[in-house]
Amino acid sequence: MSESYDQAAVEAWLAPRLGADRVVMVDARQPSGQGFSAETVMFTAECHRGSDVSQERLVLRLENAEPAIYPAQSSEELGEIEIQHRVMTAIAAHATVPVAPVIGYEADASVAGRPFFVMRFIEGQVPIESPLYTQEGFFTEATPEQRHRLISSGIEAMAAMHRVDWRAAGLEWLVPTGTTPGSTAQLDLWQGFGDHELRGREHPLLEQTWEWLRRELPTDGEPVLCWGDPRPGNIIFRDFSPVCLTDFEAAYIGPAELDLGWWLMFDRTTHPDGTRLEGDPDRDEQRRLYFEAAGREPVDTTAHEVFAAARYCVIVVRVMNRWDDRGLLPADSTTWRDNPASAALAELLAELS
Repeated sequence: MSESYDQAAVEAWLAPRLGADRVVMVDARQPSGQGFSAETVMFTAECHRGSDVSQERLVLRLENAEPAIYPAQSSEELGEIEIQHRVMTAIAAHATVPVAPVIGYEADASVAGRPFFVMRFIEGQVPIESPLYTQEGFFTEATPEQRHRLISSGIEAMAAMHRVDWRAAGLEWLVPTGTTPGSTAQLDLWQGFGDHELRGREHPLLEQTWEWLRRELPTDGEPVLCWGDPRPGNIIFRDFSPVCLTDFEAAYIGPAELDLGWWLMFDRTTHPDGTRLEGDPDRDEQRRLYFEAAGREPVDTTAHEVFAAARYCVIVVRVMNRWDDRGLLPADSTTWRDNPASAALAELLAELS
């Protein structure tokens, strides 16, 4: 839900950071298909320096006043905007993973109405999910080699993120006090988050899944910096190769297989009828590509994919609660339980039985 912000205050805040006497935001617009996290505004900064005027394309991200859709991964009380800013600046300083350069971050909500940060605009193409990029748009118009390059290079970027030395990058704050990072900690967190969001309602599919995961999640390897929401839709591509990874508000420290499981689960949802265009690698090929890029021996990720689908279900419950709190759902709505996320989870579990 879009909210107002003080544009003049943002312009005044930007001027010294861009070395300008005055900045005017022009052509400000919100991109289509905004998610449920931080609000995004794309604009051109008209920079006045004496008699000279230049333009820079920038992106403003503003804190959403509604509750975050992800559970807190830190003992610190952090908004999604601060999380994204801190993760992005850490990656930029300590890794070669491509992220947008950040102009600056403002924690004081009194400046413009909400905390925000500004980053540079990165030109490229994004495989959107409405309509599905696998059914319409540049991915469908690409050659088989280009489609394969897009998916394989995205997987390689995810593997590169997992190689970030998160301790050297100062990301220990992503490990809550007294917690050992790993699958068990994530399972405890997400099950508790889901139970809270269900508000006393029954979700038999999730209850069954939590029990199954307690039995089936394998032993972890070394914890890594996990993206939290890795998928092609959170990558900006140019010439079918990543030029920018985006959306780090769900980042955490945990086993890399949880990120890979999320990637594979979302890949499943973007191929609803199971068919693939030529060059679009299937699950087994994507697993092979990941472990090859990571320089590791392959391990079974079935349970991690199931866990990803369960987390997706919890996120839908959270989002439906938002809608319900706004009065946008009928009193007898069961969308929180009956939705594509639940269908994906049920399909995964059925394949295991």
